[in-house]
Amino acid sequence: MTGEDSNVADLVAAAARARPDDAALIDTATHTTLTWRVVDRAVDALATRIAATGVGPGDRVALRLPTSARFAVAFFAILRADAIAVPLNPQAPSGETTPVLEHSGARLLIADRAPRTGDEPDLLVPDPDSDLDPGRESEPGPDGEPDAAVARNASRGGEDIAAIFYTSGTAGPARGAMLSHRALLANVRQLHALDPPATLPDDRVFVAIPLHHIYGLGPGLLSAAAAGATTVLSPRFELGQALADLTAYGVTAMVGVPAMYAALAEQPPERIRESVSALRLMVSGAAALHPRVLAAIRSATGQGVYEGYGLTETAPVVTSTLRTGYPKPGSVGRPLPGVEVRLVDNDGDPLPVPLDPDDPDDAFDTDADGTGLVAVRGDNLFSGYWPDGAYGPDAEGWLRTGDVGYIDVDGDLHLVDRATDVVIVNGFNVYPHEVEEVIGAMPQVAEVAVVGTLDERTGEAVKAVVVPAAGAGLSAQRVQEHCAERLAGYKVPRTVDLVTELPHSPTGKVRRAELRSTGGTAAGNPAGGAVGADTGDDGGDV
Repeated sequence: MTGEDSNVADLVAAAARARPDDAALIDTATHTTLTWRVVDRAVDALATRIAATGVGPGDRVALRLPTSARFAVAFFAILRADAIAVPLNPQAPSGETTPVLEHSGARLLIADRAPRTGDEPDLLVPDPDSDLDPGRESEPGPDGEPDAAVARNASRGGEDIAAIFYTSGTAGPARGAMLSHRALLANVRQLHALDPPATLPDDRVFVAIPLHHIYGLGPGLLSAAAAGATTVLSPRFELGQALADLTAYGVTAMVGVPAMYAALAEQPPERIRESVSALRLMVSGAAALHPRVLAAIRSATGQGVYEGYGLTETAPVVTSTLRTGYPKPGSVGRPLPGVEVRLVDNDGDPLPVPLDPDDPDDAFDTDADGTGLVAVRGDNLFSGYWPDGAYGPDAEGWLRTGDVGYIDVDGDLHLVDRATDVVIVNGFNVYPHEVEEVIGAMPQVAEVAVVGTLDERTGEAVKAVVVPAAGAGLSAQRVQEHCAERLAGYKVPRTVDLVTELPHSPTGKVRRAELRSTGGTAAGNPAGGAVGADTGDDGGDV
């Protein structure tokens, strides 16, 4: 493990020294296996190409590639070149990508192709023949060290910003969460401080969630790199292919989201048992797992799925049921070593939590002050939002997450609500305001409200409740098609209800709680009233 002042890319160099000939990355799409020595050389080569474009220390470099060995090498190369990585969703339309490129001030874009904006930064296309070809490796120097004439040494680290992850703000516009080298490496250390560690040196970790999302990058790629383990990368989760990959590549650990485990749980018990026979660990994040899914997998395999909680601003893991060593339905576990969690009121003042289950005065009471806003403190916290560090941790190091929860008598955290109306689809934040603006721009729409609904596969799904304009011919399918042209797939409403009116409060605010279950007053329309139409997308990038 590297030190507190290290550069995240030092994880690769350390693994190359300790385990040069062990598999580092397995790309299931290209059937390519790269050793740690080769990955280190590939990172050097691409860092040199990045520097040659004129990118200097602290410059932002956008990265728009699918989950793959190319993404992994490019991410580490950006940091080794002393630049700041800005990961982008490779499936997002240019309408989402362009504002991020402009706001971050990215000087370079690493992608297969440039977005069609006409005003994008310089483009660098990774060349598999030169950047990832094991045959390009020259002979190592003494003791297996890379040739000093080739290796690049990063000068940035510690509190310097390593990456900016964009997450939508409550009012719609994207905000860039600044994660330092310190924060990313701290969360890796916290995961490895678990007993046993989240990732072991001989693990083969299956990652089919997006690397441009902090969940795939941190607990997936970075944790494996810190252990010198192997990351098995798949650009997208498709059940049949995933099950074949688990067996073919001898996967021992899986970093997933509820949709993956829900799909697995639907299989015959024999198939589940056969497919995960080599797995020692299954972890899930981004949303709560349905108890039925947990029970089906445990019944078929005798193993549990460990759940956790985190957010981009905490790089990302805060709590996990790995801390206790047993899955607990409904709970996201306890804080990782080195992370503090407490419940606070709206003013930030700490709330009491149950301490002694045998003391009636300390027993948890859901009707009293049991719930509160979740606040977090630890070295894994972000440095505020780009560019000025606004809304970072307070003077005492605490960050209020906006999530509402309670801590039970065992000390385990339970999440019960959110302080905002954010919808989380497979770990991706969807803010209603953004989707409402897109739908409201349609001339056939008089009024619209967007809410989240429970979904066993994705945790939550986006639901739009639309009042058509007088005399307008409008269908649920047309609303979805309009959104699909302008929003990432996971933001497109899974369900569209067409209604005659929305429920409002006396002050004119839409009663969103009512919409989650009833929608509104059904409209007579060509689509047949309240229509639930499936977009065929399980959360965009999963």
